[in-house]
Amino acid sequence: MATITIDPVTRIEGHLKITAEVTGGVVTDARSSGTMFRGFETLLKGKDPRDAGFITSRFCGVCFSVHTMASSLALDAAFGAEVPTGGRLLRNLMMGAEYIYDHILHFYHLTALDYIDVTAVLDYAGSDADLLDVKARIKALVDAGDTHPLLPNYAPDGNSVTDPETVTTLVSHYLQALRMQMLAKRMGAVLGGRAPHYQSIVVGGVTKLPTADEVQQFRDLLTEITTFVTDVYVDDVTSLGTGPLLGLATSDFGVGHPNYLAYGAFDRDGAGDFLFPGGVIRNLDPGNIAVDALDTSRITESVYRAWYRQTGPLHPSVGETDVDLSVSDAYSFCKAPRYDGHPFEVGPLARMLILKEPRLLALLDQGVTPGTIARHAARAFETTLLCEAMAGWLDELDAALAAPGFRIHDTDHWEPPTSGEGVGLYEAPRGALGHWLTISNGVIERYQAVVPSTWNASPRDEGGVRGPYEESLIGCPVPDEDNPINVVRTIRSFDPCLGCAVHLLSPGADSLREFVMDPITGRCW
Repeated sequence: MATITIDPVTRIEGHLKITAEVTGGVVTDARSSGTMFRGFETLLKGKDPRDAGFITSRFCGVCFSVHTMASSLALDAAFGAEVPTGGRLLRNLMMGAEYIYDHILHFYHLTALDYIDVTAVLDYAGSDADLLDVKARIKALVDAGDTHPLLPNYAPDGNSVTDPETVTTLVSHYLQALRMQMLAKRMGAVLGGRAPHYQSIVVGGVTKLPTADEVQQFRDLLTEITTFVTDVYVDDVTSLGTGPLLGLATSDFGVGHPNYLAYGAFDRDGAGDFLFPGGVIRNLDPGNIAVDALDTSRITESVYRAWYRQTGPLHPSVGETDVDLSVSDAYSFCKAPRYDGHPFEVGPLARMLILKEPRLLALLDQGVTPGTIARHAARAFETTLLCEAMAGWLDELDAALAAPGFRIHDTDHWEPPTSGEGVGLYEAPRGALGHWLTISNGVIERYQAVVPSTWNASPRDEGGVRGPYEESLIGCPVPDEDNPINVVRTIRSFDPCLGCAVHLLSPGADSLREFVMDPITGRCW
């Protein structure tokens, strides 16, 4: 048996440590450790409630204003504000831009390189001018002894794509996707004032009334991005998953707990008709998916294996965030969210299973399992649905702007109440996001946020049940303990953060063997 520790996991937001026990070439046990305490919930105490969205947006620089959105939804409830149609449409469009940016970033720039041998570009022998240009760029980097930003990476393995034309095409799409990221952020900034961290989403709606020119600018950007999403992104994901990576896609690679949860997002009518509906799936049967209604009263957070003052599992509305580094069996600053006492996976795969997205169901019918590769497919399919919906919301916005009485904000409910409570439930690109707020004497008395990575990266609970990351690694093939590429492939499929130094500890040895990244080759030794 060997113990592999990846700390920190890189190409993610935050600090994540993964420890895996490997026996006979497969992972037999795993631990997911959030190693950084931030304390935003404590920081919010005593603040004006209207400041919450601007503070919580700083939780993350990747998945940013979705926290502003969750905060604003909680404030809407606590203030008794009713968001008018214009505010709802503009919120949807801004959040859609954030989703698109995040999804494209996740596939091309955080995970795709784990599946290809970039050096195959040098063997491209075709005549396509664009691909020859890519080859020349990569060769120039190699000749200069610096192949970043395509590195660092793990050594390619038997599942890596090595066909020169396929690899060169994917690298060209990697470069194109950098532009798509820029366009998506620009699109969000047109309505949000800046990106990251939109400034116009507030309690009661939004503060910026767009001009007709700005709406058209947003539409033009969306059109270009949509072409890339439908013609490039989806095809890349599905062709890899049903082609070179089919063996991984149809195995148990990355399959975790069969439970899925979503809160719902992108209100289409002001009455809770969500583009991505909420719900829960227990014990998934891919051939007969049963979706139950979500009951948020059944959510609890355990701190049994976390560095917090020990309590029993608590509902987030009464949750506590009191650090206690003396907890002997703790190994994470992540709490352990549970629904009805069980771990649930959240994120694009959960959303598309609950939606029963036809393309995803077709893949499941073909033998693709709800694991690592399916998570990428679900994210791509979701992006196409969102692009289509956003075009429709722009049409609605055009019509609404021309109508008398158009409003974007409930100005009658701007001042904070003396007391109140609110819950903001939304779907971040990574999954279910909940903010629980209590106001007393006009200021924030209590604030608790349960974020997607808390659900997925959670440690064990009182029953010793692993969190979703941990469970998804059980059975993961690690034929070469010096190259745990399959571990990071699985963890990255959830869209967390990854590490630049890999440590490997062999039980029975007195020393820690460090695998340090070579700044030139990007390999670890």
